[in-house]
This record gives sequence, C-alpha cells and structure tokens, in this order.
Amino acid sequence: MLSRLSLRIRIFLFFCLIAAACIGGVWAALWIGYGRAGNPALLDAFVFVGALSLFAILGVCAGIWLLFDENVAKPIERLAAGLRARAHGGVTSDLDQQAARYLGDLAPAASSLVGKLGQANLNSAEAIARETARLEAEKARLTTLLSEVPVATVMVGHDHRIVLYDAQAAAVLSQIAPARLGAVLGDYLEAGALEAAHKKMIRTGKEVSARITGNDGRQTYGLRLKPLGDAPGYVVIFDSAEADIPPEAARPLVYDFGLLNPVSQRIENRPLSDLTFSVFDTETTGLLPHKDHVVQLGALRVLRGRIVDGEALDLLVDPGAPIPAASTRVHGITDAMVKGAPDIAEVSRTFHHFCSDAVIVAHNAPFDMAFLRREAKRLNLAWDHPVLDTVLLSAVLFGASVPHTLDALCDRLDITIPTALRHTALGDARATAEVLCRMLPMLEARGFSTLGEVIAQTRAHGRLLEDLNPVDK
Repeated sequence: MLSRLSLRIRIFLFFCLIAAACIGGVWAALWIGYGRAGNPALLDAFVFVGALSLFAILGVCAGIWLLFDENVAKPIERLAAGLRARAHGGVTSDLDQQAARYLGDLAPAASSLVGKLGQANLNSAEAIARETARLEAEKARLTTLLSEVPVATVMVGHDHRIVLYDAQAAAVLSQIAPARLGAVLGDYLEAGALEAAHKKMIRTGKEVSARITGNDGRQTYGLRLKPLGDAPGYVVIFDSAEADIPPEAARPLVYDFGLLNPVSQRIENRPLSDLTFSVFDTETTGLLPHKDHVVQLGALRVLRGRIVDGEALDLLVDPGAPIPAASTRVHGITDAMVKGAPDIAEVSRTFHHFCSDAVIVAHNAPFDMAFLRREAKRLNLAWDHPVLDTVLLSAVLFGASVPHTLDALCDRLDITIPTALRHTALGDARATAEVLCRMLPMLEARGFSTLGEVIAQTRAHGRLLEDLNPVDK
C-alpha cells in the first residue's frame, strides 16, 4: 500500500512516525518518573514538562522534515522526472543540477548517464535518419502522385473505420464534416445504405457500385466499394464527376495502417498508444465561462502518439457581443475579424463531430469545457467524452510542487511555442498536443499504460483542478 504513495508523502509519514515515537518515549519516561516520585503535588509539573516536550518534538521534527522535503525529497522527485523525460519524452537539454545540489554525486552521475544515453541515441538516430529520409522521399513522391489523380479514395477497415484518405477524399468528406482518421465512415455517409453495399461486396467478393447520400442530406454520391483481397477492410472510390471536388484540394495523403487492427476493449482499458486524442484550446472575451463568450477555437488530432497533419480546426467565432479591448490585447482578435464568422452553435457541432471516438485534451480543461457545456443542452450535444488535462498530467509526472503553466511545461519538455502563435487557439492547441505526445511515453514508463490508469492518477491531484471524468459507481 505504501508503495503507491509518492516519495514525499512516504517521507512525511516517516517523520510523523519519528515524532510519535519520541513523544511516546518522553511521556512514558515522565509517567515512570512521576510514579517513582510518589508525590501527587508534582502532577502539574510533570504534565507541563510533557506538554513542552510534545511541542518541542513536533517543532523540531516539522522543521527537519521541511528542510528534508525541500532539499532532498523534492529534488529527487524532479531528478526522476527529468531522467524520465530524457529517456522517454525526447528531451535533450541538460539536467538541472543546481536543484539537486544537496544530493551529493547523484545529480552529476545522472547527468553523465543522460549524456552517454544521448550520444548513443544520436548515433542510432543518424543511421535511422538516413533510411528514414529515403523512405520519406519515396512517400512524398507517392503522396504527390496519388493526390494529383482525380479520384477520391478512402481505405476502410473491417469495422468501417477510416484508415487512409487522399486529398480528394478529404475535400469530399469535409463537405459533410472534418475528415479524420479512425472515424467510422457512417459518420459521413448514410449508414444503412453503406452497410447494404458492404454486405453485397462481402457476399460476392467483387467490386460493388452504390449511390449513397451524405449524412448532411445535401448530396448523393456515386461510390464503388472494392475488397482488399485477403487483407481486412475495403476501398471506397467516389465518382469524381459527382463528388464536386474543389480544384484547390491539396492536402497530403493521410493514413495509419495500424487502424486495420480490431479494437474490442472499452476505451478506459485501451493502451494509451492506441488512443485518438482531440486536443483543443479556446480564446474568449473574458475569464468567466458563465457570462463570457468564445471568439476562437483551435483543435487538432493526435493518433497513436503522433499529431495527424491536416486534421485541424482553426475557427473564428462570432460571440454576439463586443470583444473587450483588454481581451483583444491578449489574443489579438477584434470585432471586425469575427464579423460574419459562425456562431458558437455551429462551431460546437463541428468540434463535437471532430471529437467523435476521441479523448478530449486541453490545458486547464475545466475552463475551456465550461464554455462548450454551457451551450450543450440548448444544442442537444452530449460532451461525455473522456477528458485529460495536461495540468493534471504534469502533476502526475513532475509532482505538485512545480509550476504547471503551459509555458513551464513547454520549457520543461524542450517545446518551443512561436511568439506569433502564443495565445492563439490553434497555436496553444498545437503546443498542448506536443506536450501530450512527449508525456504519453513517460506515463507508460511510470507503469500507467491505459486511459483508466491515467485518469485514476490525475484524480489524486484534484486539489489543483477539477477532474471532468465521471466516477464509475
């Protein structure tokens, strides 16, 4: 049981035990002394001495514990987190040895180990980089080729989750809702007609043509469903003459073949490395979610530990009220910029679709989620997604005694936020996503490999921020 407690708490309990033992020993000695004195008139004197001893012991133990906590326990906690960040989080900066100056040779030895590990990783990385560069060049040529072919193509797993889409398919799907890997194709196309065509393809083992209406009801698409042979899943090809593909569509080929693997576990039991995260941030007219309004929402998707290029939202929002000058000085958004922009209802629905099948992540999530949940009932939207907060994840990994601001986290994890993007919704969302990607392997290294285990750890730091995940009864 004690092994589950943090080092600092265990040390605190150790000093409590020392204080209790000393107090017990002094009071026992006083009791024996009073009994041997045989003079009842001395009772008050013995009690007074005992009380003084109690306060003296408590004061000495508390003072020594505070010194020990500040100069030993906290530095050990920070040193361990720093080592983990460099071993698993991709951090390359030097360890802060000044903070661990009272730990003898431990910090210099750890720094030396990090240097040796970094050099070994660098040598391996150089060899990997050469091969990766070759593969990336081939991938770029393939991507360019496929993106220029005037056919919208989507590869789908056996469970109808999108595994790959090209630039043209992204443009078609985005006419209905933002394109995203891992999404069920039924989120975009009428599920019943799609399932009927899929069953026919399975039954015949051949290509099947079908006409299926988009979920927005605005257009019917001519489709071809082609089996992948022995591989699970199938390919969907949109008729380019009917799909109304915008000529400027030029997003890269987006794919993750790991999505072909079946998913059967409940989301809280799935490994962190298999999850999809929707990382977002908002800019607002003020700091009061019950009365202020959103003026910008930025979001992007993290899939299997990496940011998915091309899957992002960067939306201005008409707040329906003037933006205070003090707020404009922070985020740079003016009334003129949001004039004619969609309102919070439209943006909420777009973002809700963007978050389907994903864990929502934000820095100080209770603040941003409060703006969305305020409108949820009116819009008939259920924000019942699992939520992770990078403030709480920072407390889990680095301890509660260090700063947990986004700037402090980025500095700790060697992440640079361009000045022009700081305090923009998409810029802060990207910084938060990069923080998350560094933290995921560090959490796994701590032994927290599933979403449920991570949420359980963040709840232990509820004094910092409210945990937004419902507690199972």
